[in-house]
Amino acid sequence: MEGKKSNRLQSIDALRGFDMLWIMGFPGIIFVLANITGAGWLADFGKQMHHVEWEGFHLMDLVFPLFLFIAGISFPFSVAKRRANGQTNKQIYKHIFTRAILLFLLGLIYNGLFLFDGNLRVASVLARIGFAWMFAAIIFINTERISIRLIWSFGLLIFYSLIFALVPAPDAPAGTDIFSAQGNFIAWFDRMFLPGRLYDGIFDPEGILGIIPAVPNALFGMMTGTFLLSERKYSPENKSLYMMIAGALFIVAAVLFNPVIPIIKKMWTPTFVFVTVGIGLILLSFFYWIIDVKNCRKWAFPFRVIGLNSITIYLGQNIIDFGFIRDFFFAGIAARCSKGIGDLILSCAYVFVCWIFLWFLYKKKVFLKV
Repeated sequence: MEGKKSNRLQSIDALRGFDMLWIMGFPGIIFVLANITGAGWLADFGKQMHHVEWEGFHLMDLVFPLFLFIAGISFPFSVAKRRANGQTNKQIYKHIFTRAILLFLLGLIYNGLFLFDGNLRVASVLARIGFAWMFAAIIFINTERISIRLIWSFGLLIFYSLIFALVPAPDAPAGTDIFSAQGNFIAWFDRMFLPGRLYDGIFDPEGILGIIPAVPNALFGMMTGTFLLSERKYSPENKSLYMMIAGALFIVAAVLFNPVIPIIKKMWTPTFVFVTVGIGLILLSFFYWIIDVKNCRKWAFPFRVIGLNSITIYLGQNIIDFGFIRDFFFAGIAARCSKGIGDLILSCAYVFVCWIFLWFLYKKKVFLKV
């Protein structure tokens, strides 16, 4: 519980909450502000609130891999706590497998498992997180040296690159771009073997083979968590600095390799891994330095409320009609204002209603832990 002393870093919860804010209505506020003010920089920022159609990168594309990266960061803390409580590797394995299965099942529920309409999509964001995290966790607890973990991480990325570079989609016309939805082997594999509906018809961004490059996202997070747990070699200030430097190097690597292997979120290309891990490290370095090093924490409380129930709000928006609740309380006020101001009120009110729901759970110490 919150009151117990632990090695939990508040910056991790705050960063997770910051990440989830982007799927909790924050982009809508930016869109409305851009329309009201006509500010060019807000309009440009608003473009970052949309996912890239295929090749390239927008900030909105960071939400999913950042969550996986943060899940990785938390794992060494969890393992340390479990081992301190006397748990064996067998018990830890049970937790790992149980978590992966639960996330897969929750993903099915999110996709409409109980609608029974014969159009169920089996792949999901939660399934990708669960299985990628599971394989990363297995690698992590069976290795101790960072060099071996790095070999696993980069080895998986190289292996994945060789798959789509050397093996074009068998059903694609000759000369089709191997980085296109029709021409890449990753998409063909899903067309052949992934049960259920594919998200894009001929391709699913959360398909089977895409788990391979997502494992390093979680594994890099686990190595970061181990680095944060270390107490002897580095001061907290240096930890923040080194994470920022490492993040910058990952981003540089993404830029350098982008002409060869484009940044494509839906394919989860290695360059996509580099840029998302890089940004994740830089964001964490700021959150960690401000919150846990400088002990400046009050401003982060709203983010922590979200971060401590991240799965709850992700699933909750698919179950609870927060829009109806918002309109019940705020639609009358919004109607009395100009269209722009009214839209802004409603956009902010949606985020507020979601946050109040999470705050209520926080006060009652109700946390959905998977």
